Amino acid sequence: MSGATDEEALTESARKLFAGPVAFLKSAPELRFLPDPTLPEIAFAGRSNVGKSSLLNRLTGRNGLARTSNTPGRTQELNIFDVGDPPVLRLVDMPGYGFAKAPKDLARRWRYLVNDYLRGRAVLKRTLLLIDGRHGVKEVDREVMKMLDDAAVGYRIVLTKADKVKPTELAEIERSTAEEARRHPAAFPEILATSSETGAGMEMLRSAVLEAAQL
Repeated sequence: MSGATDEEALTESARKLFAGPVAFLKSAPELRFLPDPTLPEIAFAGRSNVGKSSLLNRLTGRNGLARTSNTPGRTQELNIFDVGDPPVLRLVDMPGYGFAKAPKDLARRWRYLVNDYLRGRAVLKRTLLLIDGRHGVKEVDREVMKMLDDAAVGYRIVLTKADKVKPTELAEIERSTAEEARRHPAAFPEILATSSETGAGMEMLRSAVLEAAQL
């Protein structure tokens, strides 16, 4: 079977999977509330207001799956979604990081919860790290990339809001982001550019989720 055929088969499988049932399972404020580790998990991380909820909604084709909010730091739990019927994988929406007005104890709780999850979850196959496509990698993103490196969790950078910048600017941000990724041992070398408004990059993102879950 040729590589192109394999890729096409993966794309079609991912399309069918996300066209089927996707359901909210539960929120876990602590690790002990997580579901039994019976399915592969793909986690989504990103700075507050990076567009994570909008991306999850577009990815799954459901407007209200993940709550969107203009209040940074609103989500302070791991929100878990089952994909497929019967479920074949889980999406884990991690609380946003880097919100300036958060009290220090809240920021500390975020770090403990996320770090414990990253280090202690055997079924976690990959983390998708969302970076604002208008700005590229910020210092707070680098801190989280180091955290992922230290936890030895493979991650892939996904640029959001790609429709908000000119193609030439986006190409430059993709280049500089890929250059940053090469400095991090756990980072996947290829960058995905997406837009939850136009749907750009969603087909590749769905394939990336399914491919990682099958590892």
